[in-house]
Amino acid sequence: MTPKRYTVTAALIYANGPIHIGHLAGCYLPADTYVRYLRAKGADVLFVSGTDEHGVPITLRAQKEGITPQQVVDKYYKLIRDSFADFGISFDVYSRTSKRVHHETAQEFFKKLYDKGVFAEEETEQYYDEKAGQFLADRYIVGTCPNCGNPNAYGDQCERCGSTLSPMELINPHSMLSGEKPVLRKTKNWYLPLDKMQPEIEAYINAHPEWKTNVAGQCQSWLKQGLQPRAMTRDLDWGIKVPLPDTDGKVLYVWFEAPIGYISASKDYFTAKKMGAAPELYTATLPETVIPADCTWETYWRMPGTKLVHFIGKDNIVFHCVIFPAMLMAEGGYILPDNVPANEFMNLEGDKISTSRNWAVWLHEYLQDFPGQQDVLRYVLAANAPETKDSEFTWKDFQTRNNSELADNLGNFINRVVTLTHKYYHGAVPPRGQLYDIDRELIDTLAKAPAAIGEAIENYRFREALSLVMDVSRAGNKYLADTEPWKKAKDDPERVKTVLNLAAQVVANLAVLAEPFMPFTAQKIVRMLGLPYLRWRQAGGVDLIETGQVFGPAEILFSKIEDATIAAQVQKLEAAKQANEAATQTVSPAKEAVSFDDFQKMDIRVGTIVAAEAVLKTQKLLKLTIDIGLDTRTVVSGIAEHYKPEEIVGKQVCVLANLAPRPLKGITSQGMILMAEDLDGKLVFVSPESLVSNGGTVR
Repeated sequence: MTPKRYTVTAALIYANGPIHIGHLAGCYLPADTYVRYLRAKGADVLFVSGTDEHGVPITLRAQKEGITPQQVVDKYYKLIRDSFADFGISFDVYSRTSKRVHHETAQEFFKKLYDKGVFAEEETEQYYDEKAGQFLADRYIVGTCPNCGNPNAYGDQCERCGSTLSPMELINPHSMLSGEKPVLRKTKNWYLPLDKMQPEIEAYINAHPEWKTNVAGQCQSWLKQGLQPRAMTRDLDWGIKVPLPDTDGKVLYVWFEAPIGYISASKDYFTAKKMGAAPELYTATLPETVIPADCTWETYWRMPGTKLVHFIGKDNIVFHCVIFPAMLMAEGGYILPDNVPANEFMNLEGDKISTSRNWAVWLHEYLQDFPGQQDVLRYVLAANAPETKDSEFTWKDFQTRNNSELADNLGNFINRVVTLTHKYYHGAVPPRGQLYDIDRELIDTLAKAPAAIGEAIENYRFREALSLVMDVSRAGNKYLADTEPWKKAKDDPERVKTVLNLAAQVVANLAVLAEPFMPFTAQKIVRMLGLPYLRWRQAGGVDLIETGQVFGPAEILFSKIEDATIAAQVQKLEAAKQANEAATQTVSPAKEAVSFDDFQKMDIRVGTIVAAEAVLKTQKLLKLTIDIGLDTRTVVSGIAEHYKPEEIVGKQVCVLANLAPRPLKGITSQGMILMAEDLDGKLVFVSPESLVSNGGTVR
């Protein structure tokens, strides 16, 4: 049954940092592609998203940057919103959960469930920071991972080994707020009884066998384990206050109120529409959004005949397939999600994308480094989308796809058609004449394309859909190569007219078929052809361009990307990795205290290395001959991986002269040179700042 209208949501992203390509590939690009396709078909669709501005990630970022949580969300909301707009993500509204409309909507929702007796009150023990005077969220607790020994594991996850943890599993836990060891203290919260609701939730999930295998699999795993009650409130300061008496210091659980953000954003849209518009409100330019004048937010959230689709990443499946539907069921007045086409993760250059490690391609930086090339990134991410399994982005693949698939295939075909039409017919589309089998084959290819592409998009197979679009371009290129109009211009001009007319129809079809994926390119094509916006229903035919239609000048749609440009991006990533590694290195703890008398026993002298050679059959050892003033002695030192023998002859060093002799690889070592070890393991000599006589004492 064809829906009367669509409500499409894209995940509310935490406003604690910029947006990166993993976010785009996992959620926002497929959502935008789907919506653009629906609009091209003339569907009634509301496209909603925004920033999630509550929860621990926000407060952690505020702590890291030394600013308030409000300053954090204001900063990143604008950066994210503007990046989306510049990238062509065509939200009808991009709102934020810090708005008053969201606070009121979330509190009303909670209060209705509370008044209906849905929640269960439970008293549990949670970690409490006595010095800071507050309960600790899982992310505020740090300790040693019981699985890999990482000393900086969080109370919910170890980012080194990826293990899911609970605060109680951490070894030697301490508070990130004060550094103190937390204590267990009783607290009361309100729980959504998912265990009691499981039969209803299970029936809902099982009624959707069409869901993607990765989504259905995760849902069935949760159901098999048995659903457990989940707290819908938290003991925190930053968030939406619990609308009940005597609940100071308690807020709504972020994953209770965040999905409600879709509803409050819809309210925001219609409020802004009545008032004229708001900065958060922007629509697609191609095609245009059409919202019926008599619709309200309730039309898209409560009315039968509405298809609700959530686009998310795989880490949010449980919240959108289990918890949010359970909330909507309990409230009783809302439609339920029809589909949740979650994607897997996109990795980057052989490693997981990580905001905390700065291992990412940030959208706002891409837009600065590659101006006017939004569609290149849109294409590459869509072509390599992690639809059912993790995928990987590499800058080399980005370059290859741009240069071969976009520039040499799509761009070259369109440029040749426009250029040849200008060359032979002053830019005016010639009439078709007699058709041959090769022409009919091309016409048949065009006729089948819209349905095949549309079917793939409607079933959330975007990689397949994009491949089918490019097949149309490949068919056009093959048609030109096989017909060779440049060779027939003199001998068979009537045949050339037919060829270029059909080739022009292919270009016009590509403007329609490629728009959901590459809207900026589609706009350029339409402008070159001198046409108005073309609807999806027009695609597939060979009458999109009338005879005599005059083309504008040919444009280069895709420029080749040079090796140097790619090398610069790879170097940027490598620099980020090195900086992150340096920042996360931990200094070795101080050893036990020694007495001054013990220190006085050490005789440290300045000496000069007069000879150096490698110790045979070893990789680390050098045999050094050192003049320490008192005598010249042999010292064996494990510095061969850091210095070559010829580099250190003549170097002044500090030597522990009264260390008892020790045999090493058949050589008697008579002392030890002092070295400093950097955080990355590099060894450097401890040497006097200026020349000192051999035998000088280090005090």
